[in-house]
Amino acid sequence: MATRRDYYEVLGVARDASAEDIKKAYRKLAVKFHPDKNPGDKAAEEKFKELGEAYEVLSNADKRAAFDRFGHDAFSRGGAGAGGGAAWSGVGGGFHDPFEVFREVFGGAMGFEELFGGGGRRARRGADLRYDMEIGFEEAVFGGEREIQVRKLVSCAECGGSGAQEGSGRVTCSACRGNGHVASGSGFFQMVQTCPRCRGEGSMLEKPCRKCHGAGAVEGTAKIKVKIPAGVDTGTRLRSAGQGDAATGGGEAGDLYVVFHVRPHEIFQRDGPDILVEEPINFAVAALGGEVEVPTLEGTAKLKIPAGTQSGSVFRLKGKGVPDVHGRHSRGDELVRVTVEVPQKLNGEQKKKLQEFAGSCGEETAPISEAFWKKVRGMFE
Repeated sequence: MATRRDYYEVLGVARDASAEDIKKAYRKLAVKFHPDKNPGDKAAEEKFKELGEAYEVLSNADKRAAFDRFGHDAFSRGGAGAGGGAAWSGVGGGFHDPFEVFREVFGGAMGFEELFGGGGRRARRGADLRYDMEIGFEEAVFGGEREIQVRKLVSCAECGGSGAQEGSGRVTCSACRGNGHVASGSGFFQMVQTCPRCRGEGSMLEKPCRKCHGAGAVEGTAKIKVKIPAGVDTGTRLRSAGQGDAATGGGEAGDLYVVFHVRPHEIFQRDGPDILVEEPINFAVAALGGEVEVPTLEGTAKLKIPAGTQSGSVFRLKGKGVPDVHGRHSRGDELVRVTVEVPQKLNGEQKKKLQEFAGSCGEETAPISEAFWKKVRGMFE
């Protein structure tokens, strides 16, 4: 005859475990070894029976005390414990129903409501929607407001989203008696499935709405005002809570996600919080220095050009860039890259003066060129 295991060992708890610890241990193991989760597994079936037997004893204060004192002998048929006291008959002798213990712990129809999420009507959340919005460069920088039209599920006006005709409501499903599941079969194994009549909700509409046919929502068009935050960029996603599809069955509406796409600008480019602009300057200003006017998103600004400025030099205009989209009161800069414009058409007098200028130039007037040719000459030495 096989040796029966200690009930504490079966549940994996210490001998001084609290009643709550014992219950938690049983719940965890009973779900793991439940026959419906292990179809055809005889070992799991026996383990499930053993767990039910152990819990039945250790969850009862009197039976637990007897087991602690006499062990399995406390429950032998017609026997007596080691101390000569009376023993409980039947426990451990095959009388108990492991499914009954399971039902007591989990509640509901064999615990399936808790195990598999069924039982009772649950409000369904509406679907989230996406709307792609194209905006201009300035609109992305400074923000704005748009009104958009979105095709979506809207709450049925006739029933107010309840899905039921006026004066009627919901009634308990007669097939599952409100459990949301129905069981079939007999004996140790039973098949439990979602109730086909109420689709697991446990209740049904007494008189469905004629317009939405009980859904509580219908196809429609909604006008929605969207506030564009200053500083958005292509790919920025804005969440508008509750502006998605209305829920069927009166649940919470989904959300609307607006994704921005910024059109390119003819003059400005964006680099994170900064704005880039190319500014052509004439040869004389680059050589002698001066002041030029540069465009910004808010008009024009003056920029001082130092003498000897080279083509490709970058100057910074503080605070003329993009505001922080998170509203932290910071703003990027405008970066002005200057390009020295070489005259393409010169008259005779201009050519003569330029030639005189070129003839008067020495190495000290072209340090960049001199440094370049010094490197070139070094290649051949």
